[in-house]
Amino acid sequence: MRQNQTVSYLTRRFREIGLQPATRHGQNFLIDINLQRLIIDTADLGPDDVVLEVGTGTGALTAMMAEQAGTVVTVEIDQHLFELASDELADFSNVIMLRGDALRNKNNFSQEVIDVVREQIDAEPGRQFKLVSNLPFNIATPVLSNLLSSPIVPTSMTATIQKELGDRMVATPSTKDYSALSIWMQSQCDVEIVRVMPPTVFWPQPKVTSAIVKITVDHQRRDAIPELPYWHDFVRAMFLHRRKFIRTSVLGAFKHRLSKPEVDELMASVDFGPTTRAEELDVATMLGFYEVVRAKVPEGCPSSARTPKKQRPALPPAGDDSNPSANLL
Repeated sequence: MRQNQTVSYLTRRFREIGLQPATRHGQNFLIDINLQRLIIDTADLGPDDVVLEVGTGTGALTAMMAEQAGTVVTVEIDQHLFELASDELADFSNVIMLRGDALRNKNNFSQEVIDVVREQIDAEPGRQFKLVSNLPFNIATPVLSNLLSSPIVPTSMTATIQKELGDRMVATPSTKDYSALSIWMQSQCDVEIVRVMPPTVFWPQPKVTSAIVKITVDHQRRDAIPELPYWHDFVRAMFLHRRKFIRTSVLGAFKHRLSKPEVDELMASVDFGPTTRAEELDVATMLGFYEVVRAKVPEGCPSSARTPKKQRPALPPAGDDSNPSANLL
């Protein structure tokens, strides 16, 4: 009989294999069974669903999903946890376990993960793809944002993340949490914070408050955006220096391709003043400005959208919500 993922169960199992949670992987295990059920209920799983889980952990959430979904593809980077979860999930023939990093790098998913998920989606007609995961804090942003740029775009994503990350996803213009991530997510998805969770529902307890989010992809809205990679980099470039006027951001992003008079002309065409900032613009307005700029410079992405690697800020460590780089995609 499958045991609930409680503190006593986790400490016993970890002691048996001589393991401690790896903070470098952002391992915080959800120990509240009611919240685990809430995640499953929110994801609304059915037999036609192919589910991707990033961070198998001990396999507790995986097993609950496998009872409802058609197939669960679950990825675990930690060898010891992979072996532990393999024992727990041995009776589930619809669970595919992958050992490794779900991300090839900060901006791309592992090709193996993409290939396995796509194979399962194509296995039967009518299948749909969903992400459901208690995400390790230190990869939540790249997992959720990059899946929208991958070849396998989900119907929905239900995940536990840092609350401050959820706040940025649902933020509105002219608020402290409004960012490139806000626009990128909201331009393609409906985002809902389902439940805020205190640190006490995890083991070990993180230093931050968490949240369950439900992200539902609006494929019609998404398909209406031309050249999504360009849009991604454009939004990032407009928020690269948050407090700068958007005129300065455009000049920096399209250096040597747009002159100052040309930028002023583009801004005037959408009624932007010289002191307009990106943080003041709602999604529809930013999309309109993007279309104007793209019509003028159709051949490529903004030059300053991709900061040189040595200057690129690191992802915030697990439990750290103070890193300003989290405002970036």
